[in-house]
Amino acid sequence: MAEDHILVINPGSTSTKIALYLGETPVAIETLDHSGALWAGSKEIISELPHRVALVRQFLEERGMAPHSLRAVVARGGLLRPVRSGVYLVNRAMLQDLRDQVGGRHASNLGGLIAWEISLEGRIPSFIVDPVSVDEYAPEARLSGLPEVPRKSLLHALNIRACARRAARDLGRDLPSLYLVVAHLGSGFSICPFYRGAMRDANNSNEEGPFTVERAGTLPAVFLLDLWWETKAGELGRLLTSQSGMFGYLGTKDARAVEGQAAVDKRTNAVWQAMAYRVAQEICAMAASFPERPDAVVITGGLAKSKDFVARVTEYTGFLGRHLIYPGEDEMEALLAGALRVVRGEEPARVYPDTEAVS
Repeated sequence: MAEDHILVINPGSTSTKIALYLGETPVAIETLDHSGALWAGSKEIISELPHRVALVRQFLEERGMAPHSLRAVVARGGLLRPVRSGVYLVNRAMLQDLRDQVGGRHASNLGGLIAWEISLEGRIPSFIVDPVSVDEYAPEARLSGLPEVPRKSLLHALNIRACARRAARDLGRDLPSLYLVVAHLGSGFSICPFYRGAMRDANNSNEEGPFTVERAGTLPAVFLLDLWWETKAGELGRLLTSQSGMFGYLGTKDARAVEGQAAVDKRTNAVWQAMAYRVAQEICAMAASFPERPDAVVITGGLAKSKDFVARVTEYTGFLGRHLIYPGEDEMEALLAGALRVVRGEEPARVYPDTEAVS
């Protein structure tokens, strides 16, 4: 039935992933590459909105679907105010915050805006699910050591929570009964103690934790201050979040190529090993978040596809007990699952802004 069709939208910096589902069955999935478009790559991401909306409408038209025949639209959440995890109905307060970029500039901010346009401005439900601004930190996790600088929650909440749900199924347990340490290893890393149904801490993937494929992670504070004096603020931000880590040492963001080269080149192997070592350290640190042993360590994301990298990590973390490896990430299915829970009445949609969330 037409009312069972759900449209899923996941905007990235140079592409938009779109999928049409009939219930849980995929009808059409497409990734639209915008890297060569004249309108793409603008400093003002919001200016790309009409172009991306037009492409999504074209996707539907080519499949004989009209927006009003959809049961719901669901999109990746952007950088919003702190919220609890869950499925959020797109509303005008959310739209304003996405346009104002209250949490920062990112392509994911377009998700809720596109969904709203396709939903005919709210005439059919449009949702986001577990945005990166989910904040469920324990009180003791908020102190940084400098009173003027509270720790800020920024993590890959969508995939972390989806993997926690999957782990609960695989372990035959209810999610609220579990203590998991979930390590999302993509271009950015989020390593999180998932305790009794909530993400109680994490390394802010832009600022803390192990160095990643392209990010610097935690750095010596005094040295960083010296570097700030020597570098323009915008350039330093790009350096720390997209030109550091494995890329900074080796000049490539291709983890598969680095894995192959590590077998024959000592310097490459040293960087590959150091990244695994730092990941393992963060997993062990997050495993100390609560005075009990985790039920499992979950490793997911793109790097989880590398058996070699996973083996290097688990060499250090094996003593923690059971490990569950979920290679890659399927954000489209996680978004769909969230929307289905709401339309099937299994979970209520939350209203933004979340007044019960932390400030």
